[in-house]
Order: sequence, then C-alpha cells, then structure tokens
Amino acid sequence: QVQLVESGGGLVQPGGSLRLSCAASGRIFRIANMGWYRQAPGKQRELVATITTGGNTNYADSVKGRFTISRDNTKNTVYLQMNSLKPEDTAVYYCDCDAKDSRFSAYAHYWGPGTQVTVSS
Repeated sequence: QVQLVESGGGLVQPGGSLRLSCAASGRIFRIANMGWYRQAPGKQRELVATITTGGNTNYADSVKGRFTISRDNTKNTVYLQMNSLKPEDTAVYYCDCDAKDSRFSAYAHYWGPGTQVTVSS
C-alpha cells in the first residue's frame, strides 16, 4: 500500500502564490505518473497537471503559465507551484500517483486526502 499526504494549502489573496507538496510513503518499488487534480464545490474533479517519471508535464489550459508541477524522485514527492492565483482556483487539491510495490506487481492508482486552497481577499 502507498499513502499520499498533501501539504501547503491555505488561504491566499488573489495574485498570491502557494506551493503544494505531496509525499508518497509505504511499500514503494516504483512510481510512474504523478499529478494534481482539484475539485471545487458543486463541480467535478478536474485535472490540473501531471508529470511523468522522466519529467514530461501536462497542464490544464486554465493553469498554463501560472502553475508549475515538479517532482523529486529521490523523495517520492510531487510539487505544485501556484502563482498569480485567482478566486476560481479555489478548490480542494488532490495528488495522485501510479505506483507498484515490487518488481513483479502491477501498478495501482492512489489518491491523497486533499488539501484546501482558498483564494479570496
């Protein structure tokens, strides 16, 4: 089993910045893709950004140029640097990953419990 724990959420004024972190722990042999999703009240969960083991990234159009996803494979951690935040970025942010616990096991998908980001003056 793999556990994901997000941190770094909070309240920030419009135009401000936050950096989210998500650390994976437990029985980990290898982690493939990692990513961030968000869910605002009354809306479906949506993709924010993803990153492969090799560092290839993908972003939602709504965050391109403002958010940057990165990862530290030595720490099994993924980050989301969020700049120029807008009120519409307010949501619970979840990290996810595909991980395997041994050389011969299949990849399984995991979610973190989420961290609240509120952008308001």
